[in-house]
Amino acid sequence: MAVEPFDTVDLIRTKRDGGALSTAQLDWLIDAYTRGYVADEQMAAMTMAIFLNGMGREEIRDLTLAMVASGERLDFSGLSKKTTDKHSTGGVGDKITLPLAPLVASFGVAVPQLSGRGLGHTGGTLDKLESIPGWRAQLSNDEFMAQLERVGAVVAAAGAGLAPADGKLYALRDITGTVESIPLIASSIMSKKIAEGTAALVLDVKFGSGAFLHDPAKARELAETMVRLGTDAGVATRALLTNMNVPLGLAIGNANEVRESVEVLAGGGPPDVVELTLALAREMLDLAGIPDADVEGALGSGRAMDSWRAMISAQGGDPDAVLPAPRETHTVLAERAGVLVAQQALPFGIAAWRLGAGRARRQDPVQHAAGIDLHVKPGDAIVQGQPLFTLRTDEPERFARALEALEGAYRIGDPGEPVLDGGPLIAGRVG
Repeated sequence: MAVEPFDTVDLIRTKRDGGALSTAQLDWLIDAYTRGYVADEQMAAMTMAIFLNGMGREEIRDLTLAMVASGERLDFSGLSKKTTDKHSTGGVGDKITLPLAPLVASFGVAVPQLSGRGLGHTGGTLDKLESIPGWRAQLSNDEFMAQLERVGAVVAAAGAGLAPADGKLYALRDITGTVESIPLIASSIMSKKIAEGTAALVLDVKFGSGAFLHDPAKARELAETMVRLGTDAGVATRALLTNMNVPLGLAIGNANEVRESVEVLAGGGPPDVVELTLALAREMLDLAGIPDADVEGALGSGRAMDSWRAMISAQGGDPDAVLPAPRETHTVLAERAGVLVAQQALPFGIAAWRLGAGRARRQDPVQHAAGIDLHVKPGDAIVQGQPLFTLRTDEPERFARALEALEGAYRIGDPGEPVLDGGPLIAGRVG
């Protein structure tokens, strides 16, 4: 039996006492954890030490690259197109991948989107797309590459072979209170994106009540860390800092978010969804060597919609199919006239989850028709009796708990009262 070069407890002590781990130590630690030599309880102690004491730039880079090395790497060098990708840190009503991938692909650029499923109040891109009859998330590597070459846009499930250390580590962080650590968040996201093999990456790093990180300063720190990691690994990387204090768009759920995405591709849709889709598309195309792309024109001309239809059809979906509708709805009406001055993202995300749009455990099913349709946004004038939002579910017994989550989450004030929306949608740029 081979002798291991390091002792796990020594590494834990080093990090516990505020020291730095070397490249060799981190390479060994991630490899040994992936193959089961380092036990979960030992790695739980290590992640808590990292959570409490942080990591230096070189350590975060070494941790990320060790996680990349734990599995396979995709290679797009055989494609005739440049590749560019986007990753969002997640939020409420964040369906941007759906219109964005086909929009960027309509310029002849390949967009390899390996996406995930929702957990808790943040929705999953795959769950949304699976509300389209026939659409499938699981593609073989050959299917994935062929669709990238032919259509340009692919949104698919990441295989277990990409950064398997991250999958194992993420599950452990989830149950040990160590999720909100910038070194661990950054290495988790970037290990998968670097392993994915894209040449360029644009990050949508969110802050606010409905985001992973509430504090804009923490979101900027995360963005800067991830941009450095991408740059160090040879991936052209940028980030936008975006506001998630208010739900994005008017639809929160699965099928209704697909409907809203199609509205954007048809040249309509809510202004905030359109604004963020266009901003991210410009950044992605700029990194792919198309700096002055007419992204508005691609939406207006129907070119992006053609790309969407081709993407959905290529994965077995019917772009003309009727989307699932809920068996039950409940609309909340305004009790007074005035102006909507508050609409907090997090409670609306939790309410949609309680209606069945999300899952509490990875193995739980989702209701594709469940969610919330908003009828007004902060700053809108309100008349008494006007619909504010509609809850959607197949199980009406879920309404009571969803409404509980929304107590105090929205408020109608008097004209001239400050609107609590957290400021502009796009608050900054890194890289």
